Amino acid sequence: MADITLVNLNMLFVRYADACDKELHLPLGLLYLTTVLERAGYDVDFRDYQSCPAEDPFDLDALAAFCENPAPIIGLSCMANLLPFTILAAERLKKLYPDRAIVLGGVGAKDVEEKLLARFPWIDVIAHGEAENAIVQLVEALQKGGDVSAVPGVFYRRPDGAIACNEPPPRIEDLDAIPRPAYHKVDLKAYDAYGMISSRGCPYKCSFCSVAPVWNHKCHFRSPEDVVAEMRELHAAAGVELYLFQDEFFVSSKQAVIRFCGALKESGLDVKWKAFARVDLADEEMMRAMADAGCLEIRFGIESGAASMLEKTSKGFTPEMAIDVVSRATQLFPRVDAFFIWGYPDETMDEFYQSLFQMISFRLMGARILPSLLCLLPQTALYKSLPPERLAAAEMCGELLPEYMITGHEVCQVGSVSVQPKHAPFFDFIRAHKDLFPGFFLIDVEENIKPKLRALQEHGFYTRANRELSDLDSCGAHSPRLG
Repeated sequence: MADITLVNLNMLFVRYADACDKELHLPLGLLYLTTVLERAGYDVDFRDYQSCPAEDPFDLDALAAFCENPAPIIGLSCMANLLPFTILAAERLKKLYPDRAIVLGGVGAKDVEEKLLARFPWIDVIAHGEAENAIVQLVEALQKGGDVSAVPGVFYRRPDGAIACNEPPPRIEDLDAIPRPAYHKVDLKAYDAYGMISSRGCPYKCSFCSVAPVWNHKCHFRSPEDVVAEMRELHAAAGVELYLFQDEFFVSSKQAVIRFCGALKESGLDVKWKAFARVDLADEEMMRAMADAGCLEIRFGIESGAASMLEKTSKGFTPEMAIDVVSRATQLFPRVDAFFIWGYPDETMDEFYQSLFQMISFRLMGARILPSLLCLLPQTALYKSLPPERLAAAEMCGELLPEYMITGHEVCQVGSVSVQPKHAPFFDFIRAHKDLFPGFFLIDVEENIKPKLRALQEHGFYTRANRELSDLDSCGAHSPRLG
C-alpha cells in the first residue's frame, strides 16, 4: 500500500442541454507535491479524478469506486466551485474507510477552514500556504499517530476539540529550486491543456480578486530559462505545442516579458502560448515581442468600463488606458480576450452601461468579450467589506450562477442554468451552508442582477446569436481552444 493517496478533484465539466463538455487540464499543484514526497522516499498513489470514466462523475458511488482502497492518508484538492462536492466526497470516503486520515488542500477552502473543521468531523486536516515545505512533515506526523501540532500550514482539531491553525511555512522565493511536477504519474498525452506557471502570487489588491489573497499579495518568479526548459521537456515528452500561462502576474514588467520572449526564441522551440496581462503594464513594444515569440492570445482583465468602478475596485488603470492597449493588441494577436465583471453590488446602472458600451466597442475592434457575473468568495476584499445584513440577504438564483462557480451538476443554457432532480440535494447542501459557499449566492437578484442580464442580452451577450458563453467551461479563462 502507498503512503498517501492524492486525488485531484479540480475539473472542467459542463453539462449542456444536449451534450457535456469536458476538458482535462494537467493538475500541476498535486504533481509538484508528489515529486516532493517521492524525493523524501514516500510512495504516492496519485489519482486524477478528471479521468474518471463514469458517465456522471458527480455520483458519489462513482467517486467511491475511483478512490477504492486508498492509502492510510487521503489528500483531496479542489477549487471553490467543487468545494461542496469535495466535502461530500470526503464524507463518503470516511464512511468507507474510517481509519484513513483525510486532508483537504487546494484553494477551495480559503478563509473558511475553521468553519469546515467545526462542521464536518470527517475532515481531519486542512492545509494552507505553499505545501512543498510542509507536506513531508505532515505525512510524517500523520504516520506517527496524527499529532500535527508542529506541522506548519495546517488547520486541525486539538484533543479538546478546539480548532487550531499553524502558521504557513515561509514562502518559496527561488521558484527555480522547486523540482519538476511528477509528470511520470500521468499520461501526458491524454490532456487537453498544459498549464505553465512562471510566477506565484500577485501584488495587486483588486477588491474582487480571490487569487492574490491566497498568496498574501506577494509574488515570486521563475527564471525565463527554467520556464523554457520545462516547455521543452513537455514538448519532447508529449508533443505539447500550446501552453497556457495561468499565473496572474505573467506580465510583471516589460523587461521580464521581453527577457522571456528572447529566451524562448533563442531556444529554437517552435511552440505557441497564451497569457494574462495587465493593461497598465502592457505597451506595444512588449506585445510585439510576445507575438513574435509565439503568443497567439493575450487576456486582459478589464472588469469595468466605468472609471468610478475601476477606482472602487482598486483596479489600477483608467478606461482610456484600457481602450488604448486593447485596440493595439487586436492588431497584434490572433485573439484578444477582454474579461468584464458585472453584478457588482454597488454598481449603478449608469456605471454598468459604461461597461456595456466598452464591451461593445471592444467587440467591434475584434476582441472576444468574456463577461462574468461577480463571484463573492470569502477571501476577497469586496466580500469582507459587505455588511453582515447584505451578505445574509444574498440568495442563490435557481436559474443563474457565476461562471466561475459552475460545478458540472447543473445544466447550462445560454445565460441560464437548470438543475436535474438527482442533483438537487447538492444545491440543498450549498444552501444549508451559505456562509461556507458564498460564491454561489448573489446580491439583489431582482434589482441588481436581472436588469443587467437583460441589458447584456439585448446587446448580443448571453444569447444564442452571439455565444460568448460557449466558453462556459470556465468563461474562457483556461480553455485551450483558439477557434
